[in-house]
Amino acid sequence: MLQQLNGHSSSSHDQSKVSLREDIQEFLSGEAPLHQLDDLTKVNPVTLETVLRCLQARYMVDTFYTNAGCTLVALNPFKPVPGLYSPEMMREYHAASQPQKLKPHIFTVGEQTYRNVKSLIEPVNQSIVVSGESGAGKTWTSRCLMKFYAVVATSPTSWENHKIAERIEQRILNSNPVMEAFGNACTLRNDNSSRFGKFIQLQLNRAQQMTGAAVQTYLLEKTRVACQASSERNFHIFYQICKGASEEERVQWHLPKGSTFSWLPNPERTLEEDCFEVTREAMLHLGIDTPTQNNIFKVLAGLLHLGNVQFADSEDEAQPCQLTEEAKCSVRTSASLLQLPENMLLETLRIRTIRAGRQQQVFRKACSRAECDTRRDCLAKLVYARLFDWLVLVINSSIYADPDSWTTFIGLLDVYGFESFPDNSLEQLCINYANEKLQQHFVAHYLRAQQEEYAVEGLEWSFVNYQDNQTCLDLIEGSPISICSLINEECRLNRPSSAAQLQTRIESALAGSPCLGHNKLSREPSFVVVHFAGPVRYHTAGLVEKNKDPVPPELTGLLQQSQHSLLTVLFPTDPKEKTQEKPSGQNRTPALTVVSKFKASLEQLLRILQNTTPHYIRCIKPNSQGQPQSFLQEEVLSQLEACGLVETIHISAAGFPIRVSHQNFMERYELLRRLCPQASSSFHNPYSAKEHSEQPPQGEAATLQTLLQDILHILPALTGTAATPVDSAECTPAPLQCGRTKVFMTDFMLELLENRRTQVLEQCARCIQCGWRQHQRRKQKRQRRAATLIQAAVRSWLTRKHIQRLHIAATVIKHAWQKWRIRMAFLASKELDGLEEKHFSQAHGSPNSPLPPMQTRLLGAIIRLWPLGLVLANAAVGIRGFQRKLVVHACLQLPSSSSRSSSVQTAQQDQAGVRSIRALPQGSIRFHCRKSPLRYADTCPEPSPSSVTGFNQILLEKHRPIHV
Repeated sequence: MLQQLNGHSSSSHDQSKVSLREDIQEFLSGEAPLHQLDDLTKVNPVTLETVLRCLQARYMVDTFYTNAGCTLVALNPFKPVPGLYSPEMMREYHAASQPQKLKPHIFTVGEQTYRNVKSLIEPVNQSIVVSGESGAGKTWTSRCLMKFYAVVATSPTSWENHKIAERIEQRILNSNPVMEAFGNACTLRNDNSSRFGKFIQLQLNRAQQMTGAAVQTYLLEKTRVACQASSERNFHIFYQICKGASEEERVQWHLPKGSTFSWLPNPERTLEEDCFEVTREAMLHLGIDTPTQNNIFKVLAGLLHLGNVQFADSEDEAQPCQLTEEAKCSVRTSASLLQLPENMLLETLRIRTIRAGRQQQVFRKACSRAECDTRRDCLAKLVYARLFDWLVLVINSSIYADPDSWTTFIGLLDVYGFESFPDNSLEQLCINYANEKLQQHFVAHYLRAQQEEYAVEGLEWSFVNYQDNQTCLDLIEGSPISICSLINEECRLNRPSSAAQLQTRIESALAGSPCLGHNKLSREPSFVVVHFAGPVRYHTAGLVEKNKDPVPPELTGLLQQSQHSLLTVLFPTDPKEKTQEKPSGQNRTPALTVVSKFKASLEQLLRILQNTTPHYIRCIKPNSQGQPQSFLQEEVLSQLEACGLVETIHISAAGFPIRVSHQNFMERYELLRRLCPQASSSFHNPYSAKEHSEQPPQGEAATLQTLLQDILHILPALTGTAATPVDSAECTPAPLQCGRTKVFMTDFMLELLENRRTQVLEQCARCIQCGWRQHQRRKQKRQRRAATLIQAAVRSWLTRKHIQRLHIAATVIKHAWQKWRIRMAFLASKELDGLEEKHFSQAHGSPNSPLPPMQTRLLGAIIRLWPLGLVLANAAVGIRGFQRKLVVHACLQLPSSSSRSSSVQTAQQDQAGVRSIRALPQGSIRFHCRKSPLRYADTCPEPSPSSVTGFNQILLEKHRPIHV
């Protein structure tokens, strides 16, 4: 295959070698800008030496994260860095519009996966694969990523949802210290090494809020409970209960200070992980109450005392092994803590039960000292493995969400790193096998699949050579013959296994594999596998027994008889198991081995990863001593070669991580044609979509290509370059290429297209908003005008009705007033005429005696002004009570003393003349007050400025005055 390095190619190998050395020297001569290169794809030329020097320069200035194309390289600082993982830093990367423009960080990968989940372009599940050697910082990276998702993915709107989100966040974060306490240990390479693999599934709902999580574990190294290598330690939880228990708890758990346990090596070492209170508080948050915790720690203390049980060889092989004096107390304490009968515990450890024959006859045989130790270790491993699985179930039940409440997830894979110790066994073989599978997943998904897709799509691409580890995988798991198949076959054979014989079978059957090495200098039976990270020598002694992982049924039966509340949950009594314990030898199915179980779980994990969009974080260990500011080039160089980082940089620098089909590209970015004047007419044609849907497939493909080329023509304007009138291949910018079925682009081009699309959508939204506001204003104007017309019509109608009522009322009043006036005038005339004749005749004796002219005019004025006096007397404004009476008296010329009598007596005046209205009477005159025929003539309302006053006061309305 051809190879091209950033466009440098030559026909002569010597000339290319010389030019490459010159480029390297020129690059390495400038030490100052090395630490400023955030992305290793900017390094030119890309070689192991240049990449190594760049990483070293950044490490020395406390810059621990560097992009390498699709991969993030994380260097372990081996020291606390203030503010590097603070919540403020998390919010900064989450709130940034373009987090990839910030400094490289694990939060950049976390934010990218979170935005991809809620992206409108084919939202799929995301996964982050954290890989590296043991001690490179994988566990710390996974822990920080979980904290990041717990912060950014819990933003509810209501207070109730906020409480639920806080509870979920707290439980997800508290699952880490519990699982690390029970599943991590101190090894030669790492003080907090994960001795199990885990895949954490963070579940998100449609609003991209975290609703729950799920944890899946792989291959716990349970042999560490009973067997620890030199200078290594047991699981952290054993040291926590021995160092952090109170005095009362020490008495309950039989853990006095200064006591030693054979399964607790190196207790004098104090690590940061030996914090007992953090573990207990996390267990409380996960729903494990204090009594249940006490039961868990009692079981762990019982296992520690069980490890102190030492057996001595018996003189008679038919008799069981004897106990040492120190072991008798340990057996008694262990049986008390596990609540097991002491006699049954000793009998189960020292006597083996054998079933043979068709009748399933039971034989009892005393075990040798080695067999007793094996059964003791098996009992401890069985209890601890069940306890660990139960804790995982409790954690999942505490943080798991209903399947209907979440739609997508972000997977976080944290597996044990590549390991190579002086003594490697089945555990290291499985661990390195898992790393080989993950490396192959990276190779198949990124290095090989991408280049093959470029060739199929017809892109101009030169293949980059890379290291493929498929040969090593074929050696380990291949068919029909592989290391795993040979080990499983040895387990199925009913014969004692021999380490030398297993070595001979592996070397003879797999001699043609280039990844199988030989170590002739080794005195112990072993074989060498050349992994992608380096060769590892595996000892065959005990390999078959570990793969069988036999659990004697009498051990399970013993634990089922325990009175301990926790052990009854871990080992329930199932009646079905008794019926299945006695099958015939011919029909008995072979038990699954450790390798078979691990292979099945690993294949299931890879199927999950294949259905997600993977992101890779490569953790690099600068030195094996764990010293800060120490960068050992040889160790780092071996890790860079193992993970194929240089090949990754080459492909990432020239590759296109974003691939979108033509149809999806047009559906999402067709609106960008608004920026192209030539395509505006066809874009706004309302019949274009209909005609496009009715075209045949060939015509549809041609139309799609035409529309695609229209968009590609405007890309130079988007990128800020000048477009030249050349063919489409030349005018297409470098960050984007059009294949046969897909459009390939870089992250920069995707971000640019999304920004332009957002601008167009904002313009369209503004146009829609302007049109809607204009429509609303016009509608409001029409409604206001209609309301004004309706109100005017109603007011006009009400006014006309009111005026009509006033006219009617005024007419009635006028007629009644006229009628009353005529009647009163008639009555007054009739009454006064009779009295006038009588008085004239008595006073003058002659009816024809004339009056003086002045007196005649005065009498006429009195007669005419008499009604006016009554009106003034009844006036509502300014005249009340006694004043009104005086006015009446003054008008009628009556004395004030006769105001309350109905008869009016006139005083004798010196002047002669008429003493009544027409003629002043000579004697007394009686005034008749008759009731008016009008209804309201005698009613006098409260005076007001708008009231109607007159001779007859009539109140028609209270609001509007009536003037007649």
